[in-house]
Amino acid sequence: MATETNQTRKPRVLVSDKLSETAVQIFRDKGIDVTFEPDLGKDKDALRLAIKDYDGLAIRSATKATEKLLQAADNLKVIGRAGIGVDNVDLKAASRKGVIVMNTPFGNSITTAEHAITLMMSVARQIPEASQSTHAGKWEKSKFMGVELTNKTLGLIGCGNIGTIVADRAQGLKMKVLAYDPFLSQERADKLGVTKVELEDLFPAADFITLHVPLTDKTRGIISADAIKQMKDGVRVINCARGGLVDEAALAAALKAGKVAGAGFDVFETEPATESPLFNLPNVVCTPHLGAATKEAQENVAVQVAEQMSDYLLNGAVTNAINMPSITAEEAPVLSPFVKLAGYLGAFVGQMTEDPIKAINLTYDGAVADMNTRALNSSAVAGVIAAQLPDVNMVSAPVVAEERGIKVSTTTQSRSGVFETYIKLTVTTDKAERSIAGTVFSDGKPRFIQIKGINMDAEIGPHMLYTTNNDVPGIIGALGTVLGGAKVNIANFHLGRAEQGGEAIALLYVDQGVSAATVQELQNTGLFQQVKPLTFDV
Repeated sequence: MATETNQTRKPRVLVSDKLSETAVQIFRDKGIDVTFEPDLGKDKDALRLAIKDYDGLAIRSATKATEKLLQAADNLKVIGRAGIGVDNVDLKAASRKGVIVMNTPFGNSITTAEHAITLMMSVARQIPEASQSTHAGKWEKSKFMGVELTNKTLGLIGCGNIGTIVADRAQGLKMKVLAYDPFLSQERADKLGVTKVELEDLFPAADFITLHVPLTDKTRGIISADAIKQMKDGVRVINCARGGLVDEAALAAALKAGKVAGAGFDVFETEPATESPLFNLPNVVCTPHLGAATKEAQENVAVQVAEQMSDYLLNGAVTNAINMPSITAEEAPVLSPFVKLAGYLGAFVGQMTEDPIKAINLTYDGAVADMNTRALNSSAVAGVIAAQLPDVNMVSAPVVAEERGIKVSTTTQSRSGVFETYIKLTVTTDKAERSIAGTVFSDGKPRFIQIKGINMDAEIGPHMLYTTNNDVPGIIGALGTVLGGAKVNIANFHLGRAEQGGEAIALLYVDQGVSAATVQELQNTGLFQQVKPLTFDV
């Protein structure tokens, strides 16, 4: 019975949380071998035993992709989270393992925005408390005096996907919208019809404040005791983004003091939230992280994650990745040969460099400068580092480079030479600077076009031999004689020199690897300053 090879077998995906049947069927329709075990994510030991057989893992929030789980994931290439938050995934461990982590930031944007508006209205009119009072047979009409949203000022902290929708809905309610977002351009603000402001301007002007930013070191506690002091008396605060953005104890104190008139919270510092300083306070509406909890949103994110994971496993398209530059399905065919080229350039320099690397610079000249240079950077850095750490790939390389203190920089420029486009990689160590350039020809094959500033045109093969020498007679003969004696066949031979009689290089594409004994024999001729066998994943 024939065994299925890695080259011919279908990609395998494990769905360990409750995704919709529609999403599972998408995997099947795309030609993915999918296993649907929606309760497996709750059993850590069983999941750890199963994960080694899969290329992809599709999850919601029940599955915890821990470092321990990732250590057992020998074949895993991608984790897809149906939803925005990836708190249940160890991103550093996934990156080191070379596993792409994707989320679905757009599938529940409308649902979360609507929930923010719902909480705003509920707090403005004290709906939950009024409902509870009425159910209890009371008729406390005068107790629940509310405020209108019309003509009020909404302070929006974060104007991304969800914040933009909230702004649109608020404008429909005739609210004035102030927006704080460091990434919001004036042009974009004008198009949305919002007023771009800084936090110090937003706090004293807003009647309602709603948060729509991720939880980072910069945003943690963005609503602090000091921030609350700057706010208008009677302000109402809404948080449907992330717990930890608001100092809950400080907000509770402000609510009790009457500085803040009400609050609506869907997220908390600790979840599941069994206790909070905000619980049981008047005019505080709390919900158990329901922002994405609609049938439409759950279906949308499940379908989206299935599409994204399938596109990556089958076509190499990277969409909504947390730890990897995105590569669209449209750009993947055009970008792919340049990704290979960047990897080859990195692999060449990495194999030639033995000293600790301080910096890597990528120069993109011509058409390639307009491509996805972040993805190309990742490929090049992976090529450089893989010479010392073979398991490094495009996902883990930037993490490893940062951990090792390697500075990675990029330069883009218009076409400057005879080639329509090229990439030049320069590596700096304490002792030297080494560079190599390459391009992709019309046949889609990458080529080396310059090494150490010396021009050449070299096809790239799995096994190569690089030499440096003075430009003197006998080099070609020595290489042919020694390699011929070692039964090493030369497929292609490329030469270059700086000037007549000056520094020269040779790059040979050979049919098999060159042994250490053969390298030594070449060095014993006294003709070469350097003899270096190279390998490339071609």
